[in-house]
Amino acid sequence: MRNYLLHRLGSGLLVLWAAFTLSFLLLQVLPGDAVLIKFQNPDLGLSPQQIAEMRLAYGADSPLWQQYFHTLLAMLHGDFGYSVQAGVPVSQQLASNLPGTLRLALCGFALALILALVLAALSRQPVLRPLRALLQSLPALFISVPTFWLGIALIQAFSFQLRWIPVINPSPWQGMILPVITVAVPISAPLAQILLRSIDQVTTQPFVAVARAKGASESRVLWRHVLRNAMLPVLTIAGLLLGELIAGALITETVFGLGGLGQLTQQAVNNQDVAILQAVVMISALAFVLINLLVDLLMPLFDPRLQVASGGAL
Repeated sequence: MRNYLLHRLGSGLLVLWAAFTLSFLLLQVLPGDAVLIKFQNPDLGLSPQQIAEMRLAYGADSPLWQQYFHTLLAMLHGDFGYSVQAGVPVSQQLASNLPGTLRLALCGFALALILALVLAALSRQPVLRPLRALLQSLPALFISVPTFWLGIALIQAFSFQLRWIPVINPSPWQGMILPVITVAVPISAPLAQILLRSIDQVTTQPFVAVARAKGASESRVLWRHVLRNAMLPVLTIAGLLLGELIAGALITETVFGLGGLGQLTQQAVNNQDVAILQAVVMISALAFVLINLLVDLLMPLFDPRLQVASGGAL
């Protein structure tokens, strides 16, 4: 198990290095200059010499290879640099904006899992068998809806038409309802599709027929025997969907005007604040690596055969 963890950690570090290198190179070719955008403002009255000194202080005129290694070593020590526009450490801005995004992403992911499980359970109920085709077509509908359009539609329906959720000065829990739904619905679609297909495959296995022959009800067969084995592909795809979940959270924050990494990223793009954009990319990559590592560790709990395989490999 130790060798397996070391292998996974090594792969994760390689992914983080690749994400850093690719994002660094792409951000360097963006048009514009954050230092010039801020300090060439005529209202500041800075001379060309003073602007040159500011560029030197921020390292904007250093060779590209030197900027690369300086930024890489700084991030290895937990230093994300300084925001040119705000004039404060990037870590300070992340500390004030990251909790909101994490809360939205975690709540959205939990709701997406619940929606996928509900759709799968309803489609297997005998009383709802005539509606099974409709229930199984809902994931395809969910995945085709753009996140920003869904957010605007929810605001229009529940805030302006029904007036159930206020738009101006909502309470903390009211302000989270529509954003969480907006994030969860597109993510629940592929989860539900994979779960439905996996359930259809598991129900054809001999152990399911044995459970039914012993007199187990359909609900007991579904929840105790089928669902546990059908969750393995769902766990795998859940880890891969993390990137889409974070992207959806950033867009949703912009639509609903929530404070978080979405708003911070939008401001950084407008101001060409490379340090913030690099930090957001690395946080997203780190979350992707950690979630996939957690999924790999949880999968043997759902399938004991993986424990035997791991033990044999060791």
